[in-house]
Amino acid sequence: MPNPFWKTKTLAEMDQSEWESLCDGCGFCCLIKLEDDDTGEIFNTSVACRLLDIETCRCSDYANRFDKVPGCLKLSVDNVAGLDWLPATCAYRLIAAGEDLPEWHPLQDTSHSLSRVSVSGFAQSEQYVHPDQLHECIID
Repeated sequence: MPNPFWKTKTLAEMDQSEWESLCDGCGFCCLIKLEDDDTGEIFNTSVACRLLDIETCRCSDYANRFDKVPGCLKLSVDNVAGLDWLPATCAYRLIAAGEDLPEWHPLQDTSHSLSRVSVSGFAQSEQYVHPDQLHECIID
């Protein structure tokens, strides 16, 4: 049996379909982040982008996300390794570092019998949080 594509290709060598399939749907990249002006440290909040369907952890308008959310960042081969705020389990981050996917990743666990990591249990939409309250929503 041949090795799966994520073990034989770099991120740059993947086609669009392979690239997209790496996303495990955790939703952590869609959490609103706050930056400490003094230290530059980035903090996740429990507040998600208004386009994130919190139940499925998928963007509700993926094709138009950049038009609807000006701050939405496109993950790319050029930026993924430098995005320290991505979770340690992020497939893009792992593959960029030459590591394998976690056993619960949908590409590894095709039966979906293992529990995946996601924001669905705690996140709330930015539609329901005033911007002045974001600092109260910082999570570890």
